Amino acid sequence: MSPQAHDPVAHDTVFIDSLSISSTIGRDWWGRTRPQPLFVTLHLHLQPGYLDKAGASDDVRDSVHYGQLCKSIMGLAYGPDAQEFDGPRDLARAVVKTAFALTGAFAAQRAVVAVKSEKLIPLAGEFTLEISTSYAQEIIEGTESVRVTIKDLVLFTIIGVNTPEREAKQRVIISIIVHEKAGHGSPVDYAALSALIANDLGASSHLTLEKFVLETTRYICLYSETIEVVTVKAEKPSALSFAQAAGVQMTRARAAFLQDGRLQRAVTSVSVAGSKHTPTQ
Repeated sequence: MSPQAHDPVAHDTVFIDSLSISSTIGRDWWGRTRPQPLFVTLHLHLQPGYLDKAGASDDVRDSVHYGQLCKSIMGLAYGPDAQEFDGPRDLARAVVKTAFALTGAFAAQRAVVAVKSEKLIPLAGEFTLEISTSYAQEIIEGTESVRVTIKDLVLFTIIGVNTPEREAKQRVIISIIVHEKAGHGSPVDYAALSALIANDLGASSHLTLEKFVLETTRYICLYSETIEVVTVKAEKPSALSFAQAAGVQMTRARAAFLQDGRLQRAVTSVSVAGSKHTPTQ
């Protein structure tokens, strides 16, 4: 789990990678509100040259003590200060506040926090929500940048040009990256979105992965005004006899599917009986 790079300029970083905790972040994939296994990664970007002193003195007291950071993050899930969170984003924000409280503005410039769950979405391999915020932004809720990754979502659909492919559904594995619009207040229910993708796109029929990926990208972009940019990668594991998979990847902004402030109603829509989603405008 590698948080995205937000600053091309070299900087000093202290990080904790994939800290395992159990915490309540809303409903799990059985629809129950209870603690679930999570992995938290924190990259704390420090002021330029901040680690020079510790590098010269060889004394951890001149650095940001990652042992104390770890203990403070664990305290959010266990012990007398344990909390319940309103989703992974709420937990990520709490980790940011904890890190900045320990370091202060004299040390920290930016925090990048990723919360990963392998149990949040039943048909997906993993779900990761990552936020990035500067020390100055942290006091203004909702200004952080948000990236969500859904890996290896499995669905079965009619796709391909050969006769057997037109007669039986085959497995397609998709991975999705969503960049949310900064400062947008409406949260996205990614578990519900993933279920709709599995149901609606699974019921579709296409000749090519290119068409399938474009329609999937369109579907996600128009699901919520909070969604700004979407990348979709789709793989057909059975496409080639001597390759693990063949696939297609596309990246599109939500604006690409809007015209004069309205949705392009002429585009192909996908729906199944009893499951129909109306995109936002």
